Amino acid sequence: MQAARLFFTEKLLEWNQEHNSRSMPWKGEKDPYRIWLSEIILQQTRVEQGWPYYERFISQYPTANDLAAANEEEVFRLWQGLGYYARCKNMLAAAREISQTYLGRFPDKYEQINALKGIGPYTAAAIASFAFNLPYAVLDGNVFRVLSRFFGIDTPMDTTAGKKLFADLAQELLPKDKSAIYNQSIMDFGAVVCKPQLPECDTCPLQKKCAAYHEGTVSLLPVKTKKLQIKKRYFNYIIASWKDQIYIRKRTESDIWQNLHEFILLETAAPADSTQILSGTDFQQIFGEAAYETTRISKPFKQQLTHQTIHSQFINIAIDQPLEIPGYQLIPTASLDNFAFPKTITSFLQSKTGLLL
Repeated sequence: MQAARLFFTEKLLEWNQEHNSRSMPWKGEKDPYRIWLSEIILQQTRVEQGWPYYERFISQYPTANDLAAANEEEVFRLWQGLGYYARCKNMLAAAREISQTYLGRFPDKYEQINALKGIGPYTAAAIASFAFNLPYAVLDGNVFRVLSRFFGIDTPMDTTAGKKLFADLAQELLPKDKSAIYNQSIMDFGAVVCKPQLPECDTCPLQKKCAAYHEGTVSLLPVKTKKLQIKKRYFNYIIASWKDQIYIRKRTESDIWQNLHEFILLETAAPADSTQILSGTDFQQIFGEAAYETTRISKPFKQQLTHQTIHSQFINIAIDQPLEIPGYQLIPTASLDNFAFPKTITSFLQSKTGLLL
């Protein structure tokens, strides 16, 4: 077993030096603030999608103090399109803590880094190793996959026992004096060689001692026990306008898209057409006897989240008088660009059936 571990680390570092050409703007970065930004952006986000966001954030907020002092609405608008908006909220909270508690200097101890809002063991290990070369092994999806295949581990990675097994193994494999380069190597290796689909086993430098390759179990590893349950939700948006003004609200409840804005929302348990919506009890409770004219009904829109599928439609109506709608504010239609919206709404606004801004 020890020989296999030595082989694994040696070949991995050799591959990194001679063949790893994976390019990213934060690769080799030593500034902990920039490493932290990249890691937060890449949570639940592909590198190709997160790259331009990283560059925009670095340009607009080059230091933790800059981000801590930023207008919250502007930060959410810059984040718009990345999804998982709790990341953005936690990122702002962590920046303010760095600014206030550490006077703008990013903490250099693993325990302090791990205690920042929105940072877990993986992100803390990445920052600690990449910025300060501290001996902490990263454990992301790529690492789970590489370790499970090479060592033939069929213990489910999403169980308590599995998490401990992989964490202990990752830490044991880590060369203490090369933590930064090793962590980057194994993540890159999982991304470009030991891929989830169509791994490059025929040319893999670890093939000689890879348990999964020799046992024919590459496609079966790593093992997960939990099957993702996808919930369907139906969002019916009423875009009520009065004299070039429109009603919106900020989502503040503990649900998806917290801190983003939306139009008047009538959620239904099943698909409903515009006639059902406009004659329904929820609509009547908001608009009562107010006169209105239906001006546009959109095509269906769909947004896939990790645990939910959001089906949306947009119904434009013009009302003949301003109304007091609890939780909503009446704003100039021309100012919509100043607010951050979920992707499904921005997709509507940018479509031919959307508003002409």
